Amino acid sequence: MAAPPPSRQSRHDAGPSSRSRLAVLPLLPFWGLWVAVLSAAVLALGFTVSFTPGFTAEEFTVDQQLSRGHVGVLTVLAMALDKVFSPAGGVVLIAIVCLFLLLVRKAPVDAVTFGAVAASGWLSSQFFKAVVERQRPNPALLFDPLAPETGSNSFPSGHVALAVGLAWAFWFLLRRTRWARLALILGILVPVVVAWSRLYVGVHYPTDVAASFLAASAAVFLLAGVWNGWLSPVLARIRWPRFLGLEPAGGPAHRSPASGSTLERGSSISSPRRNLD
Repeated sequence: MAAPPPSRQSRHDAGPSSRSRLAVLPLLPFWGLWVAVLSAAVLALGFTVSFTPGFTAEEFTVDQQLSRGHVGVLTVLAMALDKVFSPAGGVVLIAIVCLFLLLVRKAPVDAVTFGAVAASGWLSSQFFKAVVERQRPNPALLFDPLAPETGSNSFPSGHVALAVGLAWAFWFLLRRTRWARLALILGILVPVVVAWSRLYVGVHYPTDVAASFLAASAAVFLLAGVWNGWLSPVLARIRWPRFLGLEPAGGPAHRSPASGSTLERGSSISSPRRNLD
């Protein structure tokens, strides 16, 4: 005897779970230790280069060499990345993805989480900039300064930290989908290219951009731990606006991670302490 077709309510219940992919974020084992180690490494590197003038002078030769070899197409690329991954450009990028997740995919949890993960990368750079206070490369000593900047906010690079934060956010969102490999490749390639562009433009030292990978990753790991432990259960109880087409709190789409709700098709998570893929 053929099974009866699913009711309208059951079809509604089955769908939203696939739209809550980021209700629980993957975590490294001992994530707090990772945060502490990476943060300590960033601070140690920052204070070392700040109080070692000779090392900074050696690093500056990289900026000078790149400044003497500017090429038209590379200059266009570097200046485009300068705008796209600036604070204003980052806000636009994050807002576009979050609005897509919220209004098109009707996934408010994913929208909030994506924005938080991406923003945490950039915010990490602002914290370490304030602590380390390393002076930027002197644009007057460059052969072709493309975007002269001065100040004590060189370490680490906010542009690179934003790119790393976005890379983690896209990886969390797209893992175990057909876009996972592309997210992984671009998540490595784009931050590296952005790091090169900051040296090409002449506004950072090599250690500035290298430290951004560590700082942003530390911030993402910290956010994931706090998110799973405290923020996600609170978010699950929010009554989302009905125009999103989602059920209010308590429905299948927004159960607390502790309830073992299905977050991805064919994948269940019973504990927020999930290892990174």
